[in-house]
Amino acid sequence: MTGTSVHLAVYDTFADWEPGFATAQLTQHGRTVRTVGLTPSPVTTMGGVRVQPDLSLDALDPAGSELLILTGAALWDTGDTLAPFARTARAFLEAGVPVAAICGATAGLAREGLLDDRSHTSAVSFYLAATGYAGGAHYVEADAVTDAGGASRGALVTAGPTEPVAFAREIFGLLGVFEPKKLDAWFRLFHDSDAGAYEELNG
Repeated sequence: MTGTSVHLAVYDTFADWEPGFATAQLTQHGRTVRTVGLTPSPVTTMGGVRVQPDLSLDALDPAGSELLILTGAALWDTGDTLAPFARTARAFLEAGVPVAAICGATAGLAREGLLDDRSHTSAVSFYLAATGYAGGAHYVEADAVTDAGGASRGALVTAGPTEPVAFAREIFGLLGVFEPKKLDAWFRLFHDSDAGAYEELNG
């Protein structure tokens, strides 16, 4: 991983609440979060927020990135509009750069064949099964899953739509944002509303 930029894919109908826990902490811990669209044109999130991409997908180079984040969106399940993002995820993984996908983006990766031989999760197993992918045996019933990849390919984080905090936890663990005890405290604070974890996190 050669860059300190994290790239967040943005597209019409993207689920704007899903990456927020991750991007807020990444920014506070020295990363630059840059948004990537299919084109430089603004997009509108599922929440009605207008976002101007920092760069277009054809200008994105894995060598200048630490991570690609793909969120859910209605468009993942209504055609091939977002398929270029799944192909970019393949390029990242093949270059040894991690990818993190949540909600409908996991289906996009399944259609691209990227989950066929890697541990992963999603909303429910039959959601991914409906894509016709070949990775059902590697599906894990968990809030979020990190497949470490290996020497020849990047790590892959997946999560279901109700788990943005667990999604962020996996990203932080992967990128070394917090040491393990503080990572556990962060998760307990934001996932479980464990007030006692605040002192552990900030002590």
